[in-house]
Amino acid sequence: MYNYKTECNNSLFSLFMEKQKLSTLFSPKSVAIVGASDKEGKVGTAITENVMKLGYEGKVFLVNPSYESLHGQKCYKSLIEIEDGVDVAVVVVPAKFVLDVVRQSADKVKNFVIISAGFSEIGKDGVQREGELALLAKQKGLNVLGPNCLGFINPKINLNASFAAGMPEKGNIAFVSQSGALLVAALDIAKKEGLKFSSLFSVGNKMQMSEIELMEELGNDKDTKIIGMYLEGINDGKAFIETASRVSQKKPIVILKAGKTEKSQKAISSHTGALSGSDEIMDAVFEKTGVIRANNLEDFFEMLEIISSSAAPQNEKVAVITNAGGAGVLATDAFKGRSVKLADFSDKVKGELGKNLPEEGSVENPIDVLGDAAEDRYAHALETIAKEDIGTTLCILTPQEKTPVGKIAEVIIDFKKKTDKVVAAAFIGGGLVEEAVSKMKEAGIPTFAFPERAVGILDQYYKWSQRKGSEKRLKGKEDCSERKGIVAGIINHAKEEGKKALRFDDAAKIMALYGINAIESHYFKQGEEVPEGMKYPVVAKIDSDRILHKTDQKALVLGIKNSQELSDALEDLWNRFPGEEILVQPMLSKGTELILGINRDEVFGSIVVAGLGGIYTEIFKMVDFFVPPMNHEDIVGKLSEGKTAFLFAGARGQEAFDADEVANVIGAIMEFAGEVPEAREFDINPMFIYNNGEKAVAVDVKIIF
Repeated sequence: MYNYKTECNNSLFSLFMEKQKLSTLFSPKSVAIVGASDKEGKVGTAITENVMKLGYEGKVFLVNPSYESLHGQKCYKSLIEIEDGVDVAVVVVPAKFVLDVVRQSADKVKNFVIISAGFSEIGKDGVQREGELALLAKQKGLNVLGPNCLGFINPKINLNASFAAGMPEKGNIAFVSQSGALLVAALDIAKKEGLKFSSLFSVGNKMQMSEIELMEELGNDKDTKIIGMYLEGINDGKAFIETASRVSQKKPIVILKAGKTEKSQKAISSHTGALSGSDEIMDAVFEKTGVIRANNLEDFFEMLEIISSSAAPQNEKVAVITNAGGAGVLATDAFKGRSVKLADFSDKVKGELGKNLPEEGSVENPIDVLGDAAEDRYAHALETIAKEDIGTTLCILTPQEKTPVGKIAEVIIDFKKKTDKVVAAAFIGGGLVEEAVSKMKEAGIPTFAFPERAVGILDQYYKWSQRKGSEKRLKGKEDCSERKGIVAGIINHAKEEGKKALRFDDAAKIMALYGINAIESHYFKQGEEVPEGMKYPVVAKIDSDRILHKTDQKALVLGIKNSQELSDALEDLWNRFPGEEILVQPMLSKGTELILGINRDEVFGSIVVAGLGGIYTEIFKMVDFFVPPMNHEDIVGKLSEGKTAFLFAGARGQEAFDADEVANVIGAIMEFAGEVPEAREFDINPMFIYNNGEKAVAVDVKIIF
């Protein structure tokens, strides 16, 4: 069967998409609706009315062979009957007719929005149908959004080419959704929260056009400030990394990624046929590319709100004003572990603040203006701290008995007009604060229901601003053909012997080619005597491609102190594992154990895993994921911030371990992963690292093919 996913994601397709500008698809001067209708309840009716009645000024052509006329204008039998040019055809006919519609008009129309369901999301027959459509699109040079999608909305030209009701306000948020229902929900939420959009897209099955192409297009759209995405899966991981890394340097990308658990990943597969990678790997990819990850829908929409209405904080310092001591304490707690911090005020500013506060108030940060505060105390506090070098001001309010909520909101709005700092508000309450919150939203002030949420969202926005512009160029790759040839020879020889994994000595030779130090070793065949002159203590273990987990299978003997103990250990191991070779290695001084390996992720390719190793690796899961390509500086930075950062910071008075040494090993494994794709599984567990000047050493290396 034709593999359209692979075909559509290759470099030729990417070049094709670059050449085919999407402006005529998303800002068309003419739209044809294939499957137009006037019957109540029909999707074709909803789309027709949306296009015709919401202010779109381009030409509209209706196509349905069952009608002579519709909505007071001529109805065409087919697209090819239309004499004028058609920029976009919105197709909403049964799936079995879609291919014929597109094939008949492919020489006339180059942009299609396929609303129709009944493709890869329904199983084998749908996959075949979608594959044929993808092949036709490639052959004819077509742009296709969908199939099985809601359509798209461009508020700038009042075009709603979808079956979602209404027209959102024009703004600077672009929203891309893999769920049509969530796009509809976003439109309803937008009315309440005051969100305004530059465009909205439902990508459906992502047959050809996915979040990657849309990210590229929106990155260059002058009307879009922030790109928000709801994704269930990513098909082309490498293209996603490359595109997201580049676009996030220009504008924020906020993604709500579903599929954090095994059950939800299965649900995704049955719902859209999407691939879902490990959630921890997804975290690492988003971190690498500068994408802001939303944890839930509430996070997602609040992030869209603050970024659309505010510039990024100029620095990490935050000033908090509150009329409730408890809310101030909660806000203070929320800063723990964040990049944003409570600002320290100068003595001069504290003195100024105290002039307008009762003695019970606080001039520290948070500033407590007390529960009986009127608007004048908020105004004075805002004007006073404006003189400080802070990036953000957060105004917290609870509607107490004498609180003039509306007037305080007006003070905040007036202050916002006079400052280039980020101004946010957390008005805690229900009906008593609702009107004031609406006024602040209209004035472009991001508002939050609780101060903890405000601090969390501000922190994410600030961290993005710090990453922005920090993209580093990677050094060009050296010619490694000689090394690759040597490695291929070793692996091929093992395959010829019927092996599924390399012996340790062969794996050690390969590690040496990448600058990774492995422990020395000596092999014993069954019946071989222990030679004189061996240094002790030593370790004896079975080295076989059939016994990969030596501790679990009791194929390992530690702490052998002399030749007699070694002879006894060899005999015992051969009795239990007859015919196997035994590997004897020096018993090294105990170092800190690391595991380093490669995860061949089906979406993002080779990911390097590094963290605490040994027998408890799978229990504690103290590992981080390193997504290639990374330079040495980036690897060191991630080590210093990751789950094992305490090793490189000198915890509890111990000497710090050498992050540069570990980063060199991780970089070498990245090179190995790229050069040796036939290594299906790879890990070093353990690698001993030392903080006393001794060199790191790989004690066990598995290369499985």
